Amino acid sequence: MLMVICSIASGLSFGKSAAGVMTTLCFFRFWLGFGIGGDYPLSATIMSEYANKKTRGAFIAAVFAMQGFGILTGGIIALIISAWFDHSYKTPPYSVAGKASTAPEADYIWRIILMFGAVPALLTYYWRMKMPETARYTALVARNAKQAASDMSKVLQVEIEAEEERVDKIGIAPSNSFGLFSKEFARRHGLQLLGTSVCWFLLDIAYYSNNLFQKDIFSAIGWIPKAETMNAIHEVYRVARSQTIIALCGTIPGYWFTVAFIDRLGRFTIQLMGFFFMTVFMFALAIPYNHWLSNNAGFLIMYSLTFFFANFGPNATTFVVPAEIFPARLRSTCHGISAASGKLGAIVGALGFLYAAQNKDPKKTDIGYPPGIGVRNSLFLLASINCVGIFFTFLVPESKGKSLEELTGEIEEGDDNDMQHASSTQTVPV
Repeated sequence: MLMVICSIASGLSFGKSAAGVMTTLCFFRFWLGFGIGGDYPLSATIMSEYANKKTRGAFIAAVFAMQGFGILTGGIIALIISAWFDHSYKTPPYSVAGKASTAPEADYIWRIILMFGAVPALLTYYWRMKMPETARYTALVARNAKQAASDMSKVLQVEIEAEEERVDKIGIAPSNSFGLFSKEFARRHGLQLLGTSVCWFLLDIAYYSNNLFQKDIFSAIGWIPKAETMNAIHEVYRVARSQTIIALCGTIPGYWFTVAFIDRLGRFTIQLMGFFFMTVFMFALAIPYNHWLSNNAGFLIMYSLTFFFANFGPNATTFVVPAEIFPARLRSTCHGISAASGKLGAIVGALGFLYAAQNKDPKKTDIGYPPGIGVRNSLFLLASINCVGIFFTFLVPESKGKSLEELTGEIEEGDDNDMQHASSTQTVPV
């Protein structure tokens, strides 16, 4: 509901001045982020707890891979709306007309695009309301074995017997009694949470820097014209077209390569490989940077590969792993902490790159910004950040082919052996 309401409200942001519009827009985007921030760990945890251990990684990764189609759809919507307005409202470029190059009707473009974000959330609303709580939560946290069995019977369409004594025994076991801020949690999962949080933080610095400032990078290499040579509506069209091409060439294929290979190669291998190749391709862009200024096609290929290995790498695995390695009662919380760390990295990347990528020459910086280190040195910095991610990946355990209870230690050794030979009528799935 927050996603639907706040997406629509974002497009209706009001105010007598630009500052007023931006203030109300930020207000609605904050609460939109609150809704999305809740859905991140819930979506991952729901899929993690419903999937079996052999295909769990692919199922969770497939949930996350739908983000790729969202990125593509957003680009296509922006293309359609901007092309329509560009055809309908002709204005001269900024270098000729200044502020008059922005047609008054351009104010509708961003509003329509933001409001369209309500459509996917609205389409899924009914089914999300009908979705039962996962059996692991109902049985191990809420301690209601009968309800867990009933819910799973409806989902799987088979009869499942409620084993209340067994569930009660598991629920009160020492391995299931420690809290998030306890010494026992720090001993068992402290380094794991540090690993998932820092990896997501580092990844999002580089990933969101690349994502949010594609326009500046494309302009720097001459792939799209300088902003002053276009009017505002045509600039939206050119940027949306470039971002859509990147999504098709690198972003979406990377997501689905992860879906295809995550349960074969494992999470650790894919994340390590992703950080490594992101580092390689960032350096490959930065070192011969002047060469790429006259070779747009080569830069586009290399730039697309950084997105490919981000998504066939840590951008997917940082979403998958926190939903697997923490206990049921803390799983969503730890996933949320990891995701929040990632968004902190996004803030650092967005603001940092905005200033860092400014030209070294004060005369060539964007209006109102001090000189920075330039795009080339910014790429060097992002490559170094990716390299640090390689080392923190070693704090994250491999979860391929293991049950959630085996990963979290929620079931003692004797119970685990029993479960391996138990019938399919148990409440707690493996």
